[in-house]
Amino acid sequence: MGIEKMKMPQLGESVTEGTISKWLVSPGDAVNKYDPIAEVQTDKVNAEVPSSFTGVIKELLAEEGDTLEVGELICSIELEGGTDAPAEEKVEKKEEAAPSSPASADTSNKGRYSPAVLKMSQENGIDLTQVTGTGAGGRITRKDLKKIIESGNIPQASEAPKAAPQQESPSQGETAAQPSKKPAPQAPDVPTMPGDIEIPVTGIRKAIAANMLRSKHEAPHAWTMMEVDVTNLVDYRNSLKTEFKQKEGYNLTFFAFFVKAVAQALKEYPQINSMWAGDKIIQKKDINLSIAVATDDALYVPVIKNADEKTIKGIAREITELAGKVRSGKLTSQDMQGGTFTVNNTGSFGSVQSMGIINYPQAAILQVESIVKRPVVMNNGMIAVRDMVNLCMSLDHRVLDGLVCGRFLQRVKEILENTSKETTSIY
Repeated sequence: MGIEKMKMPQLGESVTEGTISKWLVSPGDAVNKYDPIAEVQTDKVNAEVPSSFTGVIKELLAEEGDTLEVGELICSIELEGGTDAPAEEKVEKKEEAAPSSPASADTSNKGRYSPAVLKMSQENGIDLTQVTGTGAGGRITRKDLKKIIESGNIPQASEAPKAAPQQESPSQGETAAQPSKKPAPQAPDVPTMPGDIEIPVTGIRKAIAANMLRSKHEAPHAWTMMEVDVTNLVDYRNSLKTEFKQKEGYNLTFFAFFVKAVAQALKEYPQINSMWAGDKIIQKKDINLSIAVATDDALYVPVIKNADEKTIKGIAREITELAGKVRSGKLTSQDMQGGTFTVNNTGSFGSVQSMGIINYPQAAILQVESIVKRPVVMNNGMIAVRDMVNLCMSLDHRVLDGLVCGRFLQRVKEILENTSKETTSIY
Protein backbone atom coordinates (compact mmCIF):
# COMPACT_ATOMS: atom_id res chain seq x y z
CA MET A 1 0.00 0.00 0.00
CA GLY A 2 2.11 2.97 1.20
CA ILE A 3 2.23 6.19 3.14
CA GLU A 4 -0.01 9.07 2.14
CA LYS A 5 0.28 12.69 3.19
CA MET A 6 -2.67 14.79 4.35
CA LYS A 7 -2.72 18.44 3.31
CA MET A 8 -4.40 21.49 4.79
CA PRO A 9 -7.78 21.59 2.99
CA GLN A 10 -9.51 24.73 1.76
CA LEU A 11 -12.30 25.29 4.27
CA GLY A 12 -14.16 28.01 2.43
CA GLU A 13 -14.07 30.41 -0.48
CA SER A 14 -11.11 32.83 -0.35
CA VAL A 15 -9.65 30.91 2.64
CA THR A 16 -5.88 30.66 2.15
CA GLU A 17 -4.72 29.23 5.47
CA GLY A 18 -5.87 27.55 8.65
CA THR A 19 -4.67 27.19 12.22
CA ILE A 20 -4.58 23.76 13.84
CA SER A 21 -6.34 24.43 17.13
CA LYS A 22 -6.42 20.81 18.32
CA TRP A 23 -5.19 17.42 17.14
CA LEU A 24 -7.80 14.68 17.62
CA VAL A 25 -5.30 11.87 16.89
CA SER A 26 -1.78 10.87 17.85
CA PRO A 27 0.93 8.89 16.02
CA GLY A 28 0.00 5.22 16.08
CA ASP A 29 -3.77 5.82 16.12
CA ALA A 30 -5.83 3.88 13.60
CA VAL A 31 -8.26 6.01 11.57
CA ASN A 32 -10.94 5.31 9.01
CA LYS A 33 -11.59 7.47 6.00
CA TYR A 34 -13.68 10.51 6.99
CA ASP A 35 -12.81 10.18 10.70
CA PRO A 36 -12.02 13.65 12.15
CA ILE A 37 -8.29 14.05 12.82
CA ALA A 38 -7.93 17.74 13.70
CA GLU A 39 -9.85 20.88 14.56
CA VAL A 40 -8.86 23.77 12.30
CA GLN A 41 -9.72 27.44 12.71
CA THR A 42 -9.86 29.97 9.89
CA ASP A 43 -11.20 33.51 9.64
CA LYS A 44 -14.49 32.04 8.44
CA VAL A 45 -15.08 28.77 10.25
CA ASN A 46 -14.06 26.31 12.95
CA ALA A 47 -14.10 22.90 11.35
CA GLU A 48 -13.05 19.31 11.87
CA VAL A 49 -10.71 18.01 9.17
CA PRO A 50 -11.59 14.43 8.15
CA SER A 51 -9.04 11.82 7.19
CA SER A 52 -8.77 11.19 3.47
CA PHE A 53 -7.53 7.64 4.04
CA THR A 54 -7.96 4.52 6.17
CA GLY A 55 -4.78 3.56 8.00
CA VAL A 56 -2.50 4.48 10.90
CA ILE A 57 -1.27 7.97 11.80
CA LYS A 58 2.50 7.92 11.35
CA GLU A 59 3.52 11.52 12.01
CA LEU A 60 1.94 14.86 12.83
CA LEU A 61 3.79 17.42 10.72
CA ALA A 62 2.40 20.49 12.47
CA GLU A 63 1.81 21.42 16.08
CA GLU A 64 -1.28 22.85 17.72
CA GLY A 65 -1.28 26.59 17.11
CA ASP A 66 0.60 26.34 13.80
CA THR A 67 -0.91 28.31 10.91
CA LEU A 68 -0.48 26.58 7.54
CA GLU A 69 -1.37 27.59 4.02
CA VAL A 70 -3.91 25.57 2.05
CA GLY A 71 -2.04 22.64 0.48
CA GLU A 72 0.71 22.37 3.11
CA LEU A 73 1.30 18.99 4.71
CA ILE A 74 -0.26 18.39 8.12
CA CYS A 75 0.31 14.67 8.76
CA SER A 76 1.25 11.34 7.19
CA ILE A 77 -0.85 8.17 7.25
CA GLU A 78 0.30 4.62 6.57
CA LEU A 79 -2.43 3.00 4.53
CA GLU A 80 -4.05 -0.14 5.81
CA GLY A 81 -1.72 -3.06 5.00
CA GLY A 82 1.18 -0.75 4.08
CA THR A 83 4.77 -1.91 4.62
CA ASP A 84 6.68 1.23 3.70
CA ALA A 85 9.60 2.75 5.54
CA PRO A 86 8.94 4.87 8.66
CA ALA A 87 6.95 8.04 8.08
CA GLU A 88 9.89 10.30 9.01
CA GLU A 89 11.90 8.85 6.16
CA LYS A 90 8.97 8.94 3.73
CA VAL A 91 8.05 12.55 4.47
CA GLU A 92 11.63 13.66 4.05
CA LYS A 93 12.63 11.34 1.23
CA LYS A 94 13.13 14.33 -1.02
CA GLU A 95 15.16 16.09 1.65
CA GLU A 96 17.63 13.30 2.46
CA ALA A 97 20.12 11.28 0.50
CA ALA A 98 20.46 7.54 0.98
CA PRO A 99 22.49 6.75 4.25
CA SER A 100 25.22 5.17 2.18
CA SER A 101 25.86 8.41 0.28
CA PRO A 102 27.78 10.97 2.38
CA ALA A 103 26.53 14.58 2.21
CA SER A 104 30.08 15.84 1.65
CA ALA A 105 30.16 14.18 -1.78
CA ASP A 106 27.85 16.82 -3.20
CA THR A 107 27.03 20.32 -1.91
CA SER A 108 24.88 21.51 -4.80
CA ASN A 109 21.82 21.93 -2.56
CA LYS A 110 23.52 23.45 0.48
CA GLY A 111 21.95 26.90 -0.04
CA ARG A 112 18.48 25.62 -0.89
CA TYR A 113 15.95 25.40 1.94
CA SER A 114 12.41 24.03 2.09
CA PRO A 115 9.65 26.21 3.62
CA ALA A 116 9.52 23.90 6.66
CA VAL A 117 13.27 24.27 7.29
CA LEU A 118 13.11 28.05 6.91
CA LYS A 119 10.22 28.26 9.34
CA MET A 120 11.94 26.07 11.94
CA SER A 121 15.21 27.99 11.67
CA GLN A 122 13.49 31.36 12.05
CA GLU A 123 11.48 30.19 15.07
CA ASN A 124 14.60 28.92 16.83
CA GLY A 125 17.13 31.56 15.72
CA ILE A 126 19.33 29.13 13.79
CA ASP A 127 21.84 30.50 11.28
CA LEU A 128 21.43 28.07 8.37
CA THR A 129 24.75 29.06 6.81
CA GLN A 130 26.52 27.47 9.78
CA VAL A 131 24.63 24.17 9.60
CA THR A 132 25.98 21.10 7.80
CA GLY A 133 23.15 19.32 6.03
CA THR A 134 22.84 15.55 5.73
CA GLY A 135 20.37 15.63 2.89
CA ALA A 136 21.00 15.18 -0.83
CA GLY A 137 23.62 17.63 -2.07
CA GLY A 138 24.29 18.86 1.45
CA ARG A 139 20.73 20.02 1.88
CA ILE A 140 19.59 20.85 5.42
CA THR A 141 16.62 18.80 6.60
CA ARG A 142 14.21 19.10 9.50
CA LYS A 143 16.04 16.21 11.15
CA ASP A 144 19.25 18.24 11.10
CA LEU A 145 17.54 21.14 12.84
CA LYS A 146 15.79 18.90 15.36
CA LYS A 147 19.17 17.45 16.40
CA ILE A 148 20.63 20.93 16.80
CA ILE A 149 17.68 22.14 18.89
CA GLU A 150 17.80 19.03 21.10
CA SER A 151 21.56 19.44 21.63
CA GLY A 152 21.19 23.08 22.70
CA ASN A 153 24.12 24.10 20.45
CA ILE A 154 22.29 26.59 18.24
CA PRO A 155 24.60 28.39 15.77
CA GLN A 156 23.95 32.13 15.89
CA ALA A 157 24.28 34.53 12.99
CA SER A 158 27.75 36.06 12.55
CA GLU A 159 28.32 39.79 12.09
CA ALA A 160 29.36 39.52 8.45
CA PRO A 161 26.54 40.12 5.98
CA LYS A 162 25.32 37.03 4.19
CA ALA A 163 23.17 36.39 1.17
CA ALA A 164 19.49 35.84 1.93
CA PRO A 165 18.48 32.16 2.23
CA GLN A 166 17.26 30.65 -1.02
CA GLN A 167 13.92 28.94 -0.61
CA GLU A 168 13.66 25.86 -2.74
CA SER A 169 11.36 26.02 -5.73
CA PRO A 170 9.04 23.02 -5.41
CA SER A 171 9.30 20.36 -8.04
CA GLN A 172 6.32 19.49 -10.22
CA GLY A 173 5.20 16.82 -7.79
CA GLU A 174 5.53 19.13 -4.77
CA THR A 175 3.80 22.23 -6.10
CA ALA A 176 0.45 21.65 -4.46
CA ALA A 177 1.93 20.40 -1.21
CA GLN A 178 4.44 23.19 -0.64
CA PRO A 179 3.21 26.52 -2.03
CA SER A 180 5.81 29.25 -1.72
CA LYS A 181 5.08 31.85 0.93
CA LYS A 182 5.26 35.60 0.49
CA PRO A 183 7.49 37.31 3.04
CA ALA A 184 5.44 38.67 5.92
CA PRO A 185 5.40 42.46 6.33
CA GLN A 186 7.51 43.77 9.17
CA ALA A 187 5.48 44.32 12.32
CA PRO A 188 5.26 47.92 13.57
CA ASP A 189 7.47 48.80 16.53
CA VAL A 190 4.93 49.65 19.23
CA PRO A 191 6.45 50.52 22.62
CA THR A 192 4.98 48.72 25.61
CA MET A 193 4.44 50.75 28.77
CA PRO A 194 3.84 49.53 32.34
CA GLY A 195 0.29 48.34 32.69
CA ASP A 196 -0.13 47.59 28.98
CA ILE A 197 -1.52 44.18 28.13
CA GLU A 198 -0.05 42.20 25.26
CA ILE A 199 -2.68 40.02 23.56
CA PRO A 200 -1.32 37.36 21.17
CA VAL A 201 -2.86 37.54 17.70
CA THR A 202 -4.73 34.31 17.02
CA GLY A 203 -4.72 32.55 13.68
CA ILE A 204 -8.30 33.59 13.04
CA ARG A 205 -7.53 37.26 13.75
CA LYS A 206 -4.52 37.11 11.41
CA ALA A 207 -6.69 35.62 8.68
CA ILE A 208 -9.37 38.30 9.13
CA ALA A 209 -6.70 40.98 8.93
CA ALA A 210 -5.24 39.47 5.74
CA ASN A 211 -8.63 39.20 4.01
CA MET A 212 -9.68 42.73 4.97
CA LEU A 213 -6.33 44.08 3.77
CA ARG A 214 -6.68 42.24 0.47
CA SER A 215 -10.19 43.61 -0.08
CA LYS A 216 -9.13 47.20 0.64
CA HIS A 217 -5.98 46.95 -1.50
CA GLU A 218 -7.53 45.22 -4.51
CA ALA A 219 -11.08 46.59 -4.65
CA PRO A 220 -11.53 50.35 -5.15
CA HIS A 221 -14.28 51.00 -2.61
CA ALA A 222 -17.06 53.53 -3.17
CA TRP A 223 -19.96 54.23 -0.80
CA THR A 224 -23.57 55.33 -0.99
CA MET A 225 -26.34 55.66 1.60
CA MET A 226 -30.12 55.85 1.43
CA GLU A 227 -32.69 56.75 4.10
CA VAL A 228 -35.77 54.53 4.38
CA ASP A 229 -39.07 55.03 6.23
CA VAL A 230 -39.92 51.62 7.74
CA THR A 231 -42.78 52.73 10.01
CA ASN A 232 -45.31 50.37 8.42
CA LEU A 233 -42.81 47.48 8.49
CA VAL A 234 -42.13 48.06 12.19
CA ASP A 235 -45.86 48.11 13.01
CA TYR A 236 -46.45 44.93 10.99
CA ARG A 237 -43.59 43.00 12.55
CA ASN A 238 -44.45 44.12 16.08
CA SER A 239 -48.03 42.91 15.58
CA LEU A 240 -46.74 39.43 14.68
CA LYS A 241 -43.66 38.85 16.84
CA THR A 242 -45.28 37.40 19.99
CA GLU A 243 -47.58 34.97 18.21
CA PHE A 244 -44.80 34.03 15.77
CA LYS A 245 -42.37 33.19 18.58
CA GLN A 246 -44.98 31.03 20.33
CA LYS A 247 -45.88 29.21 17.13
CA GLU A 248 -42.48 28.80 15.46
CA GLY A 249 -40.10 28.76 18.42
CA TYR A 250 -37.73 31.46 17.15
CA ASN A 251 -37.83 35.23 16.68
CA LEU A 252 -39.24 37.12 13.71
CA THR A 253 -36.51 39.77 13.46
CA PHE A 254 -36.50 43.00 11.49
CA PHE A 255 -33.35 41.73 9.79
CA ALA A 256 -35.32 38.94 8.06
CA PHE A 257 -37.45 41.56 6.29
CA PHE A 258 -34.33 43.42 5.12
CA VAL A 259 -32.66 40.24 3.83
CA LYS A 260 -35.81 39.31 1.90
CA ALA A 261 -36.00 42.79 0.35
CA VAL A 262 -32.34 42.63 -0.72
CA ALA A 263 -32.83 39.18 -2.27
CA GLN A 264 -35.84 40.43 -4.24
CA ALA A 265 -33.98 43.52 -5.47
CA LEU A 266 -30.95 41.43 -6.51
CA LYS A 267 -33.28 39.36 -8.67
CA GLU A 268 -34.27 42.54 -10.48
CA TYR A 269 -30.74 44.01 -10.60
CA PRO A 270 -28.49 40.98 -11.21
CA GLN A 271 -25.48 43.20 -12.01
CA ILE A 272 -25.06 43.72 -8.26
CA ASN A 273 -24.78 39.96 -7.76
CA SER A 274 -21.38 39.85 -9.48
CA MET A 275 -17.68 39.27 -8.86
CA TRP A 276 -14.47 40.64 -10.37
CA ALA A 277 -12.39 37.94 -12.11
CA GLY A 278 -9.51 39.87 -13.68
CA ASP A 279 -10.30 39.84 -17.39
CA LYS A 280 -14.04 39.32 -16.87
CA ILE A 281 -16.92 39.95 -14.50
CA ILE A 282 -18.86 36.91 -13.28
CA GLN A 283 -22.57 37.59 -12.81
CA LYS A 284 -23.80 34.87 -10.46
CA LYS A 285 -27.07 33.06 -11.14
CA ASP A 286 -27.83 32.02 -7.57
CA ILE A 287 -28.61 34.66 -4.96
CA ASN A 288 -26.73 33.45 -1.89
CA LEU A 289 -26.65 36.07 0.86
CA SER A 290 -23.78 36.12 3.32
CA ILE A 291 -24.81 37.48 6.72
CA ALA A 292 -22.20 38.79 9.13
CA VAL A 293 -22.32 37.18 12.60
CA ALA A 294 -19.90 38.43 15.25
CA THR A 295 -18.49 36.72 18.33
CA ASP A 296 -16.36 38.37 21.02
CA ASP A 297 -13.16 37.95 19.02
CA ALA A 298 -14.09 37.12 15.41
CA LEU A 299 -16.49 37.75 12.55
CA TYR A 300 -18.09 34.98 10.49
CA VAL A 301 -20.16 35.18 7.30
CA PRO A 302 -22.44 32.13 6.93
CA VAL A 303 -24.61 32.00 3.81
CA ILE A 304 -28.36 31.84 3.21
CA LYS A 305 -28.53 29.87 -0.04
CA ASN A 306 -31.10 30.86 -2.71
CA ALA A 307 -32.48 33.59 -0.47
CA ASP A 308 -34.76 34.87 -3.25
CA GLU A 309 -36.69 31.58 -3.16
CA LYS A 310 -37.33 31.70 0.60
CA THR A 311 -40.14 33.32 2.57
CA ILE A 312 -39.54 35.83 5.35
CA LYS A 313 -40.29 33.03 7.81
CA GLY A 314 -37.74 30.74 6.13
CA ILE A 315 -35.09 33.46 6.18
CA ALA A 316 -35.78 34.19 9.87
CA ARG A 317 -35.28 30.50 10.65
CA GLU A 318 -31.99 30.32 8.77
CA ILE A 319 -30.68 33.47 10.44
CA THR A 320 -31.43 31.92 13.85
CA GLU A 321 -29.87 28.57 12.95
CA LEU A 322 -26.71 30.02 11.40
CA ALA A 323 -26.16 32.47 14.25
CA GLY A 324 -26.58 29.60 16.70
CA LYS A 325 -23.98 27.53 14.86
CA VAL A 326 -21.49 30.41 14.95
CA ARG A 327 -21.86 30.99 18.67
CA SER A 328 -21.72 27.28 19.53
CA GLY A 329 -18.67 26.68 17.31
CA LYS A 330 -20.58 24.26 15.07
CA LEU A 331 -20.44 26.23 11.82
CA THR A 332 -19.16 24.07 8.95
CA SER A 333 -17.26 25.00 5.80
CA GLN A 334 -20.39 24.18 3.80
CA ASP A 335 -22.28 26.85 5.75
CA MET A 336 -19.73 29.43 4.57
CA GLN A 337 -19.51 28.68 0.87
CA GLY A 338 -21.14 30.23 -2.17
CA GLY A 339 -21.95 33.74 -0.91
CA THR A 340 -22.61 36.29 -3.68
CA PHE A 341 -23.61 39.41 -1.69
CA THR A 342 -23.30 40.33 2.00
CA VAL A 343 -25.88 41.93 4.29
CA ASN A 344 -24.55 43.13 7.64
CA ASN A 345 -26.86 43.92 10.55
CA THR A 346 -24.78 46.74 12.05
CA GLY A 347 -27.92 48.21 13.58
CA SER A 348 -27.97 45.37 16.11
CA PHE A 349 -25.45 47.28 18.24
CA GLY A 350 -26.87 50.76 17.65
CA SER A 351 -24.89 51.96 14.63
CA VAL A 352 -26.66 54.54 12.43
CA GLN A 353 -24.03 54.93 9.71
CA SER A 354 -21.05 52.82 8.65
CA MET A 355 -18.89 51.96 5.66
CA GLY A 356 -18.32 48.22 5.42
CA ILE A 357 -15.35 46.52 3.80
CA ILE A 358 -16.46 44.33 0.91
CA ASN A 359 -16.44 40.58 1.52
CA TYR A 360 -13.90 39.65 -1.18
CA PRO A 361 -14.44 38.60 -3.99
CA GLN A 362 -18.04 39.84 -3.88
CA ALA A 363 -18.80 43.21 -5.48
CA ALA A 364 -20.79 44.87 -2.69
CA ILE A 365 -21.90 44.78 0.94
CA LEU A 366 -24.99 46.40 2.48
CA GLN A 367 -25.00 47.65 6.07
CA VAL A 368 -28.47 47.73 7.67
CA GLU A 369 -28.28 50.36 10.39
CA SER A 370 -30.34 50.87 13.54
CA ILE A 371 -34.04 51.75 13.23
CA VAL A 372 -34.56 55.05 15.05
CA LYS A 373 -37.59 57.27 15.62
CA ARG A 374 -37.15 60.73 14.08
CA PRO A 375 -39.34 63.71 13.21
CA VAL A 376 -39.91 63.69 9.44
CA VAL A 377 -41.57 66.24 7.17
CA MET A 378 -44.36 64.39 5.36
CA ASN A 379 -45.69 65.05 1.84
CA ASN A 380 -48.51 67.19 3.23
CA GLY A 381 -46.06 69.45 5.04
CA MET A 382 -46.90 68.05 8.46
CA ILE A 383 -44.22 66.77 10.81
CA ALA A 384 -44.59 63.21 12.12
CA VAL A 385 -42.48 60.83 14.20
CA ARG A 386 -41.44 57.97 11.91
CA ASP A 387 -39.28 54.85 12.17
CA MET A 388 -36.26 55.55 9.94
CA VAL A 389 -33.26 53.44 8.93
CA ASN A 390 -30.12 54.12 6.90
CA LEU A 391 -28.95 51.57 4.31
CA CYS A 392 -25.21 52.00 3.66
CA MET A 393 -23.68 50.25 0.65
CA SER A 394 -20.01 49.70 -0.18
CA LEU A 395 -19.27 48.74 -3.77
CA ASP A 396 -16.33 47.57 -5.86
CA HIS A 397 -16.00 50.34 -8.45
CA ARG A 398 -14.30 47.95 -10.89
CA VAL A 399 -17.57 46.02 -11.14
CA LEU A 400 -20.31 48.49 -10.26
CA ASP A 401 -21.10 52.14 -10.88
CA GLY A 402 -23.20 54.59 -8.90
CA LEU A 403 -26.16 54.49 -11.29
CA VAL A 404 -26.98 50.80 -10.98
CA CYS A 405 -26.25 50.82 -7.23
CA GLY A 406 -28.53 53.83 -6.76
CA ARG A 407 -31.33 52.10 -8.62
CA PHE A 408 -30.78 48.91 -6.63
CA LEU A 409 -31.00 50.78 -3.32
CA GLN A 410 -34.08 52.66 -4.53
CA ARG A 411 -35.75 49.29 -5.20
CA VAL A 412 -34.80 47.97 -1.74
CA LYS A 413 -36.22 51.18 -0.25
CA GLU A 414 -39.44 50.79 -2.23
CA ILE A 415 -39.93 47.19 -1.09
CA LEU A 416 -39.32 48.05 2.56
CA GLU A 417 -41.53 51.16 2.58
CA ASN A 418 -44.39 49.14 1.08
CA THR A 419 -44.12 46.28 3.55
CA SER A 420 -47.31 46.05 5.60
CA LYS A 421 -50.01 43.66 6.78
CA GLU A 422 -52.02 44.36 3.64
CA THR A 423 -49.23 43.82 1.11
CA THR A 424 -46.75 41.34 2.60
CA SER A 425 -46.96 37.73 3.76
CA ILE A 426 -44.28 36.23 5.95
CA TYR A 427 -45.22 32.69 4.84
